[in-house]
Amino acid sequence: MSTLARARCVFGAHPSTMDTALAVVVLVCMVAGSFVDPHGPEGVSWGLRTPDALSLALMTAGAAALAFRRRQPLAVLVVTGCVSVVESTTGDPRAPVVMSAVIALYTVAASTDRPTTWRVGLLTMTVLTGAAMLAGPLPWYAQENLAVFAWTGIGATAGDAVRSRRAFVQAIRDRAEKAERTREEEARRRVAEERLRIARDLHDVVAHHIALVNVQAGVASHVMDKRPDQAKEALAHVREASRSALDELRATVGLLRQSGDPEAPTEPAPGLARLDDLVGTFHHAGLRIEVARTDQGTELPAAVDLAAYRIIQEALTNVQKHAGRQAKAEVSVVRVGPDIEVTVLDDGTAEGEAPDGTAEGGGHGLLGMRERVTAVRGTLTTGPRYGGGFRVHAILPVRNRTDAATDATKDPV
Repeated sequence: MSTLARARCVFGAHPSTMDTALAVVVLVCMVAGSFVDPHGPEGVSWGLRTPDALSLALMTAGAAALAFRRRQPLAVLVVTGCVSVVESTTGDPRAPVVMSAVIALYTVAASTDRPTTWRVGLLTMTVLTGAAMLAGPLPWYAQENLAVFAWTGIGATAGDAVRSRRAFVQAIRDRAEKAERTREEEARRRVAEERLRIARDLHDVVAHHIALVNVQAGVASHVMDKRPDQAKEALAHVREASRSALDELRATVGLLRQSGDPEAPTEPAPGLARLDDLVGTFHHAGLRIEVARTDQGTELPAAVDLAAYRIIQEALTNVQKHAGRQAKAEVSVVRVGPDIEVTVLDDGTAEGEAPDGTAEGGGHGLLGMRERVTAVRGTLTTGPRYGGGFRVHAILPVRNRTDAATDATKDPV
């Protein structure tokens, strides 16, 4: 670290030390300047005259006041202005006491706002220049009087420029810090949303297939001794359900791979095109299901298509788990205007457990369905049916807002 850098560190950590050093430097400069004779026979020249006691006292008082310029800038300006006025009206030749007032005015301008700088600067310039012109020993048009006006103006302008630069730099730092906080918050929000989405997908996959495996395994265990052929068929369904669960889990976990990892499966996400296969798995598990569809020819956004599929999957899984083996379910997918409505009903033949899995152990089925519907800007209604059973009804938009806005811009007015 250089000597200049060390000095900046020391003075930055101890501003009072810097002000004291500045006061000493200003005093030396004022004393040295008092030896200059601006009206010599050959113009400005150095002389060996000694400043009188009053001028020396005024210079000392003005320099000493600068040691407190950061703590009381206006008070320091008043003190240095007063000693400058006294020197301007009594000194002949005049000592450069006004130097302390210029530095004090610079400090005020650098530490206050612009309106205050204008008011204080104009007042200081007027008082010091007016006193020198009207009450001083020199003619009003003397060069020293004009110099007082110029130097006070320079001090106020320089202080205002420094204050503006500090404010600009601070504004840039604040914007950078705010942008950094915003980026971090956005990153945390995206991570939370991704974790929630993956957890929702894993729940849907595991809950559906494990429920089917549980049912088929129970059937196989029940008929193993008396009807081995039926037990073998049930075990085949168990194997098929577990294989499907593994495939979907592999596809979901593949989203978490890094760029250098092996390529993840590219099988498209499930949608209503696979509804028959989904219903078939429940048929094999012994659940009676009737399906009614009037959405043929409707192209759904990928998110809406997946949401509709998962809602039906979760609703039928709840029927399988909570409505009993003799339950009957009805699934309808209907296109109604700009929306598609998905409804799953059951007759609720079982007793004891709530359809949403709120019995012992809890569950996230209805919560996951609601989150999926909300993500695509749809609405979900769930609740028990009059006379028994449960109803799940979702209204999903066929087109999202972005697609609708794009189409609106293409249509002629």
